Amino acid sequence: MSWINDRAPIQMKYYILFGPPGAGKGTQASAMVERYNLHHISTGDLLRKEIKAGTELGIKAKTLIEAGSLVPDEVVEGMIENEFKTVKGVDGFLLDGFPRTLAQAQALDELLARNGSEVTAVVSIMIPDEMIIERIRHRATIEGRADDANVDTIKNRIATYHRQTEPEIAYYDAKGKYYQADGVGTIEEVRSRIFDIVDKF
Repeated sequence: MSWINDRAPIQMKYYILFGPPGAGKGTQASAMVERYNLHHISTGDLLRKEIKAGTELGIKAKTLIEAGSLVPDEVVEGMIENEFKTVKGVDGFLLDGFPRTLAQAQALDELLARNGSEVTAVVSIMIPDEMIIERIRHRATIEGRADDANVDTIKNRIATYHRQTEPEIAYYDAKGKYYQADGVGTIEEVRSRIFDIVDKF
């Protein structure tokens, strides 16, 4: 039996939001959630939620985090599947922070396929690397985050993002599911570009 919220699988949408640090994913995700009646799944928020609820997955994640270990993919995937199963009254899901690697992208496809569905579209907010540095340093001065003010640290985060996501971009592009939105401009301008993409679905 499908867990797609008691609806025909074809009706449920599964969007993935890509974008480097400083691209404004959080701001744009909120707008997408409101416009398209989506449930926003941020992996960081999800981990905190499961840990607070004391679920089996949450306890496992808490033990790993406290030991200084990374939470393995299968634990995160289990949490995401649990959201798919339990969240009702939405028209789809917006994944933010997952998948981060090609292996995670393939695992997500397998998870959805087992339940008669698939990724609807990947929307990538694109901004130049120089702008990422500028935005993160600006945010650091406002929020007092010393780790965000160091240019070498920022460059390392950018390099990590490119290294992890570029194989995913090729993967989704080959499936005809990858779309880019220019992230340069006002919040409203970028939002309009994203809506132009998602409105097609």
